[in-house]
Amino acid sequence: MKDKKSVIKDIFVEGPISPEKIANSIASHGTKTSIGGHSIFLGQIRDDEKPEGKVVSIEYTAYRDMALEKALEIREDIFEKYDLSCMHIYHSLGNIKVGDICLFVFTSSAHRKAAIEACNELVERIKAELPIWGKEILDSDAEVWKVNR
Repeated sequence: MKDKKSVIKDIFVEGPISPEKIANSIASHGTKTSIGGHSIFLGQIRDDEKPEGKVVSIEYTAYRDMALEKALEIREDIFEKYDLSCMHIYHSLGNIKVGDICLFVFTSSAHRKAAIEACNELVERIKAELPIWGKEILDSDAEVWKVNR
């Protein structure tokens, strides 16, 4: 039987990540009394100005199977490196409007330092390694492929 670290979890959410999903995820950890620290990252769509116009939304697509395999690999690496109790990753697919949440990363540990460092590394690796693409939709009806910085 696989342990909790080696099970492929679906990280994708169709549409924006709702405040209720975030709140419920946080609230569900209140009974886990060995946890002393949580770290949360919320990625929100910005209204960046481009030469072609202003961003109004981002259309996210992914090579789903490859992304889920890679997310599992990253998850296992992070669990091995840090003393974590829990880790949750949610990434939006579809059209996400400016102001909406498109990425929710949540790490928990007995101590804050591990939770914070793991969360930071997890976000950087997700942005750099997962086959997820964002096409920025502009107010001019132009479309520009997003480049992560």
